[in-house]
Amino acid sequence: MPTGSVSCTMCRPSLEVFNVLHDYSRRLEWDTLLSSAALTCGHTVAGKGASSLCVGKRRLGGIGIETRYVSFAPGSLAAVEMINRPEFFESFAAGIRHVDTPEGSLLTYKFRFTAKPGWLRWVLEPVMLAALRLETQKRLRALAAYMATQPLKPS
Repeated sequence: MPTGSVSCTMCRPSLEVFNVLHDYSRRLEWDTLLSSAALTCGHTVAGKGASSLCVGKRRLGGIGIETRYVSFAPGSLAAVEMINRPEFFESFAAGIRHVDTPEGSLLTYKFRFTAKPGWLRWVLEPVMLAALRLETQKRLRALAAYMATQPLKPS
């Protein structure tokens, strides 16, 4: 099962970054991968048990992955697992850890997946892993740039 990890320094504290990252009404303001992002199944805020549907941009195949939050600790950790069966993904899960630093915070996104169909995994998984790493790096850099433009919160 391929796994990847990408980290990015943010100029803002963990809780602020966490709140923006999981605010689906603002997601498309910074997310370079997605064409749409929404909570599903009647959920109105992200949290443990909530589900969401994120659809990639057309140039990336327009794949929609529906996930459920399996862990949600504001300011420190959120984890999701895939609950639908989109093209090319047999399984997918990701965790996002936030740690405060003197300069702001460090965000680390870890993911794992299994490609389908099984008989093509040997060729699909290396390509998908490289693409997911690259797109995750772009997304986190875009989030860092977005956070740098946001007004400072009063202490």
